[in-house]
Amino acid sequence: MDYISSAETATEPEEFAMSADPQSPGYHRPVLLGECIAHLLPAPGKIFFEGTLGGGGHTRALLEAGAKVIATDQDPAAITEAGEKLAGYGARLVLHRANFSEVSRILTELGIASLDGALFDLGVSSHQFDTPERGFSLQHDGPLDARMSPDAPQSAADLVNTASDEELTRIFREYGDEPAAWRIASRIVRERALKPITRTLQLADLVAGVVPRKGRTHPATRVFMALRMAVNREIEVLIEMLGEVTKHLAPGGRLAVISFHSGEDRIVKNFMRERATEWHDRPEWPSPRRNPGHIFRLLTTRPIVASADEQKDNPRARSAKLRVAERLPHAC
Repeated sequence: MDYISSAETATEPEEFAMSADPQSPGYHRPVLLGECIAHLLPAPGKIFFEGTLGGGGHTRALLEAGAKVIATDQDPAAITEAGEKLAGYGARLVLHRANFSEVSRILTELGIASLDGALFDLGVSSHQFDTPERGFSLQHDGPLDARMSPDAPQSAADLVNTASDEELTRIFREYGDEPAAWRIASRIVRERALKPITRTLQLADLVAGVVPRKGRTHPATRVFMALRMAVNREIEVLIEMLGEVTKHLAPGGRLAVISFHSGEDRIVKNFMRERATEWHDRPEWPSPRRNPGHIFRLLTTRPIVASADEQKDNPRARSAKLRVAERLPHAC
């Protein structure tokens, strides 16, 4: 997600102006909720893994349909909030403070062999953006932090003040698609030699001195997004999670992923498509060969996006893309 400046809301390249869930003050309204439930088919007796608890909106909908939900979040505040708000569902809700890539460990500890479905709503909650001390946004000045888990070893300030100009350039280009990556990285290295960069507004002003404003988007938007993704290893843990959770899907079990970043959506798309391909063929082969990794049937050949009404009601939904795949009955 981008960050919110004190003067305006940036809407590119990711949405994060998240409307509050009426039943979860301070957290965001779940996007594509109806579409998720329609594809996951929760029902009594089914078990789901919800890897991104956040405000608990998707989890609540799964529970209301009678399913059991194992939900994780790295943020202790999210776990506490959801634990209080969803306490009425009793033993059908199991909360774990953990990264969703730890799905195998969690299920093993719980003695759960298989899942009927798994849901991952990638990104950052409005609670995190609206808390200055978390250092995600510029709605208010705060420490340059951006860690989804406060226990994570490296903050955005650590990265900005220690990484080489080459490494910062790579981060800004790969995670933020920032055209001025090298110029921004070079300026950061020069400025930090004079004074450590420790505040959100301090970094934003530095970037604004390098890149002129164009339109409504703050010049530092892509830099903040890239730093957040690097600090939290979001691409790496997404790849790890996809491989792990697939091992635990029962035949007919469904995997649903909502992404807000083009790089993340590309990873999800390629992962699902590769495992939904029954045959591979190459010019040098005498004949096509079966794909040993063929375990999925795609339920969404193209991503599902929010309706015009949802986008109007919840700006966060504008960037959301939902992809869903079903594990084949014969997949081992």
